[in-house]
Amino acid sequence: MLPASVERLVAELARLPGIGPRSAQRLAFHLMKAAPERSHALAAALVEMRDTLRPCSLCFNFSEAELCTICADPRRDSSVICAVEEPAGILPIEATHEFRGRYHVLGGALSPIDGVDVDDLRIAELVRRVDVGEVTEVVVATNPTMSGEATALYLADLLRERVRVTRLASGLPVGADLEHADELTVGRALMGRREI
Repeated sequence: MLPASVERLVAELARLPGIGPRSAQRLAFHLMKAAPERSHALAAALVEMRDTLRPCSLCFNFSEAELCTICADPRRDSSVICAVEEPAGILPIEATHEFRGRYHVLGGALSPIDGVDVDDLRIAELVRRVDVGEVTEVVVATNPTMSGEATALYLADLLRERVRVTRLASGLPVGADLEHADELTVGRALMGRREI
């Protein structure tokens, strides 16, 4: 029904996370109606991103240089490392303006069912950073999933004798109703309670 080039575009857009077939069609139709320079600018941005991005040589965040902007910033506290699963995990932490340390991107989380074990992640590189640097604390900021929890426990066991290992608190979000929260969330909230 659609020209082959449009079908190909819809198929490629639908592969993006959070974009289903209907959204992909809407985006494709929008691009077809837009001025040609808009489509060319989008294509050029995609090509530039693919050609210039590489992992930071220290933390494995996305970078266009040897070091990412965070690792290159001398004002960051190099004694505290926050370990995240993927580069996208850095953004919400940075948005708080509360963390002034550096990061380490693990490249995923332990998941034996999916075939992801210790050697598939950048855990050895994290241990090396702890052993050779001035690191005093590792904040484990893996996702609160089964694989994220398994990774957090593994890192805590591995690093506990070397540095202080902490975990991001989890529990009830602001504005949540206690009666609608599941037992695990309420349990975490109780364990992470603090004085007010």
